[in-house]
Amino acid sequence: MSETSERLPAGVERRSIEGRSRLATRGEPVYGEPTADGWRTWDPNRSKLGAMIELGMDHGLVGDETVLYLGAAAGTTVSHVADFAGPTYAVEFAARPARDLLSAAETRDRLIPLLKDARRPETYGHVVEADVDAIIQDVATRGQAAVAVRNARFLAPDGRLLLAVKARSEDVTDAPAAVFERTLDRLRDRYEIRETERLDPYHEDHLGVIATLR
Repeated sequence: MSETSERLPAGVERRSIEGRSRLATRGEPVYGEPTADGWRTWDPNRSKLGAMIELGMDHGLVGDETVLYLGAAAGTTVSHVADFAGPTYAVEFAARPARDLLSAAETRDRLIPLLKDARRPETYGHVVEADVDAIIQDVATRGQAAVAVRNARFLAPDGRLLLAVKARSEDVTDAPAAVFERTLDRLRDRYEIRETERLDPYHEDHLGVIATLR
């Protein structure tokens, strides 16, 4: 049975799969996730956005959004997003995971892979439509805030940034709390921070951030 008390986007439900209540979307499986009756488990241990939803963060997603996903990797999370959202632009630079991303897109008309570097939005600005409803970012690199700031050009005035900050990608020597604060300070050049929450126990040394344009 699905639950309606949670703030879940249309197309995302909590379903009983393998005897447990789990977040799920409808679509072809991508990473060997358990399925039942056409629903595929959305594993928060493998998805930063899934963890943000599980933790009750105010993600603002309602379903059918236009999404720019930065750091799509092999398509684990972005495939779930494309299951419930509208056009979903998936940016990934590394060739090896991009092959899996292309495979995930074969059964998803709304998933648009872009083999580009999220640090250089000018290289895909001619493809991504203006005023996307949400930017979802999971880029494991230094300068994660800079990536979000550079891509703010695509976000609608009332859109949201859903960012997962990986402390160890920024600085392996400094305390995660200090890394997070520096990242938030840089984000404030372009965004207003609405909510933050550590993504434990699903992802160690990660911070979930919800922000809107300033």
